Amino acid sequence: MKINGKMLIEMGFKPGKWIPEAIEYVNSNEFNEEQILQYLEQFRPTPEIELLENPANFSINIKAENGLEEDNVSKVVKTMKTLMKTPTLVGGAIMPDSCPTGSEGTIPVGGVVVAKNAIHPGMHSADICCSVMLTDFGNTNPEDVLNAAHSITHFGPGGRSRENQFRFPMDLLEEIEANPFLNTQKCISAARSHLGTQGDGNHFLFVGKSKKTGNTMMVTHHGSRGFGANLYSRGMHIAEQFRKELSPQTLKQNAWIPFDTEEGKNYWEALQIIRKWTKLNHEVLHDATLEKLGIEKENRFWNEHNFVFKDGDLFYHAKGATPLNPKFMPDITGPRLIPLNMSEPVLIVEGESTASNLGFAPHGAGRNVSRTQHRKSKTGTFEEIFEEETQGLDVRFFSKEIDITELPSAYKNAETVRNQMEEFGLGKVIDEVMPYGCIMAGDWQKNAPWRNKRRKNRN
Repeated sequence: MKINGKMLIEMGFKPGKWIPEAIEYVNSNEFNEEQILQYLEQFRPTPEIELLENPANFSINIKAENGLEEDNVSKVVKTMKTLMKTPTLVGGAIMPDSCPTGSEGTIPVGGVVVAKNAIHPGMHSADICCSVMLTDFGNTNPEDVLNAAHSITHFGPGGRSRENQFRFPMDLLEEIEANPFLNTQKCISAARSHLGTQGDGNHFLFVGKSKKTGNTMMVTHHGSRGFGANLYSRGMHIAEQFRKELSPQTLKQNAWIPFDTEEGKNYWEALQIIRKWTKLNHEVLHDATLEKLGIEKENRFWNEHNFVFKDGDLFYHAKGATPLNPKFMPDITGPRLIPLNMSEPVLIVEGESTASNLGFAPHGAGRNVSRTQHRKSKTGTFEEIFEEETQGLDVRFFSKEIDITELPSAYKNAETVRNQMEEFGLGKVIDEVMPYGCIMAGDWQKNAPWRNKRRKNRN
């Protein structure tokens, strides 16, 4: 008996790459009907996985203290309720800095969700392993540290020119080249050129003094840049293929890669390589600043707050949440860091896992409104707003253009976040880095080459 693709579809099989090979195998062996059915059984589609009828539970570690926050909390809870219908999820939590991002059902900033045997690329987002690192510069003048760091760091789009790139470790390059998710030329090029860069948005380089010791400390905040964004894109593509096959009802942004597949294992290993690269991305900036000043560091520690953490067959997806539990950090070197805004201290915290925090704390202050809404709410010139909100601080924008959506008023009230951390058991503050100044990208798009070209063409 001979078969063809149309017959297989009529028999209830889904189109796929396996069909031509199966047709060739069946027809060349001249199977009878019983043998054909027996052979094809391995390709029969499994029943679709439906959304959870009873969504997984999640803890609410946030409360509203005014009308603006009530709207924010309501939207966060609503999106979490939809999100928790995803079939792989078994638990979740939201933090005091939570705010919605994306359409309903998208994990909010400040959200943690626990999946069983599944990795959801959309739940760590494109900014994989966004993280913070602190280096203790001893009694060095904070102005000297900020000046030295300013001459070394790189904010804005793109990477470093070839002559300004940091030396790339060969062992790390070999790991990248061996991983099928990372071994493209585009990915490798980004890994090389983006090393020692901080990007834009809310990423920063902060200098201040320890409240406990008086030592000067530098804190950097950024993620895996274009290197991680490339992995995210490939991961979402693979996850979408699995979603179509396994659970078409699942929202696209919540598609997953089963961990017990070859793709799942490779993606998990790719995440660990991204983690290693991102830590190095912080280290090269800190070490170059130390070298320029001719001093040795007194202490250093770091943590991610945007990553996937594994515990047995459970995968904790933290979209902007700081891990408290040491089991989530294999190279734990000290307490955790929680920045608030440029005029507030960076909190140095320790803490324990509880049933409601799932082993996590907030990652910062979060927002109640979007950048656009905040911009529209302000009156006065950018310069006037900047002067008012940064008084007494040495705040610099790398692009030399003020970004008012990164000023303190753009964020939630820092005292409220701290109070709710204490109320909900989300880490204990053991020290604070009191602000001296910081560097951020600023509004790099204002005078971007493509904008200037457009203006020139209009004139």
